[in-house]
Amino acid sequence: MATFGEFLKKQRELKGLTQDKFARNLDIPSTDVSKIERGRKKFPFAKLEELSDFLEIDFRQTKDLFTADILVEQARKYQCSDAVFAVAEEQAKYLRSKGAKQSKMDF
Repeated sequence: MATFGEFLKKQRELKGLTQDKFARNLDIPSTDVSKIERGRKKFPFAKLEELSDFLEIDFRQTKDLFTADILVEQARKYQCSDAVFAVAEEQAKYLRSKGAKQSKMDF
């Protein structure tokens, strides 16, 4: 599995684009592409759907990879064990079930 930046670099190279051409297609500063690919800067979330369309990749897949990158970065920042991801998954399941129960209420 690759980081989001590594994923972008691979996709850009598969399209045969320079960093400058990639940036122009997505209307982002060309200097940001290198930083994003190296993990020094985050890709703008507001551009994720445009990125998915440009790469012809499912938006949910792109968003999941983007968000997973942020989760991993935070876990490393706070020196968490890998168990944090299992805990997060359980919390996500709990919140989904809680939301589903609330949405089924009839008045």
